[in-house]
Amino acid sequence: MSEFLAVAMVVAVCALLLVGYPVALTLAGVSLGFAGIGAASGAMNLALLGALPARIFGVMSNDVLLAIPLFIFMGVMLERSRIAEDLLETMGRLFGALPGGLGFSVIVVGVLLAAAKGVVGATTVTMGLIVLPTMLRHGYDKALAAGTVAATATLAQIFPPATVLVLLGDQLSNSYQAAQLEQGNFAPQTVSVADLFAGAIIPGLVLVLLYLLYLIGIAIFFPHKSPAIAPDPDAPRGFALARRLIAVLVAPIALILAVLGSILGGIATPTEAASVGAVGAILLAALRSGATGLLKPVMVRTTQITSMIFVILIGATLFSLVFRGLGGDVMVERALTNLPGGVAGATLAVMAALFLLGFVMDAFEIIFVVVPIVAPVLLKMPGVDPVWLGIMMAVNLQTSYMHPPLGPTLFYLRAVAPREVTTRHIYLGIIPYVLIQLAMLVALWFLPALATWLPHKLYGS
Repeated sequence: MSEFLAVAMVVAVCALLLVGYPVALTLAGVSLGFAGIGAASGAMNLALLGALPARIFGVMSNDVLLAIPLFIFMGVMLERSRIAEDLLETMGRLFGALPGGLGFSVIVVGVLLAAAKGVVGATTVTMGLIVLPTMLRHGYDKALAAGTVAATATLAQIFPPATVLVLLGDQLSNSYQAAQLEQGNFAPQTVSVADLFAGAIIPGLVLVLLYLLYLIGIAIFFPHKSPAIAPDPDAPRGFALARRLIAVLVAPIALILAVLGSILGGIATPTEAASVGAVGAILLAALRSGATGLLKPVMVRTTQITSMIFVILIGATLFSLVFRGLGGDVMVERALTNLPGGVAGATLAVMAALFLLGFVMDAFEIIFVVVPIVAPVLLKMPGVDPVWLGIMMAVNLQTSYMHPPLGPTLFYLRAVAPREVTTRHIYLGIIPYVLIQLAMLVALWFLPALATWLPHKLYGS
């Protein structure tokens, strides 16, 4: 009876999310409802809910999660200070004379925005409003332009300091320690956010390289789809262009390198580095003309996004507590360990489930709800590296975010795209990038060192 209720609770949550109910309220409301049903039927002891206040206090006092509002503040401040527009304009002039040059510029600017913002929705909206009209104005194929913007914006899911990686690192750390304790190891090893940041760098750069190679192939074989930009006689050239490039490029790159370098070098924790990034973003905005008055709207937007994340986390904490109280975690472990194919079969089943859930649930919801249930089971299995598992999950969620027909990135872009760009254009344009993402997942499966080499090099085993 208890396991039936656990399955029914998951189904009820997915159904209500599809209908459009708010995520946090759905998670909390359904969990309380099924806790009552479980208590009435004798399948669950309501005393278990007494652990909820302590869990919520632990979430709100978690030092790692303090990095979330700071990273969000940094991204919103860089967005509102209009640094992206300057970057795109200058990079477009640098590469624009080449076929496909504007596309190359979009990838470079998108990577910088992804590293600065760390939130897919915000990056997609920013690039959709700024980059997509520019590409269309210069004669780019609608499908190619839309696909390039959507895929590049989704790099915010994997490129450090992505918010997803911070949350995933926190959840995997808890899961990894729980898995080792269950195996009798009372001095467990840890996995940190810094480990995941280091593990994501090589896969992220490989994805960028593959994106660029795809655009180069389009420029060579279908030059009409990505034409060169007509020269502007009034645009700066030579030394003036180089000076302009340095002016708009050096400061954001220096800020990103300072944040990531301090984390990867062990100089600062993610929270400390995030505070450096937030202060640096304020200084960059203050140095720009017309950047006054940004602090209040940036604070408001940061508070909105942060509140959304933590309310979902609290709802997911209640869901996880009730799910475990109904014996759902035991059922999941039994199901995964009995799958054919052993470790590989269990891992593939989890990856397929995450991919499909990415159509229905936000990445934050999946991390808070699903990862604490499946990760301890997988991490108890022989040969499963926590960093590799985390990067596989991140790239997997990134792929589902941009996969037609239900990828959230596609809906974000559809909402801000010009009228002449149809849903069909977006779907057709994103398909090659989805294939690149799937190829990356296959490469990570057969070459785990893509994710594990750098963390092991930096921090040892």
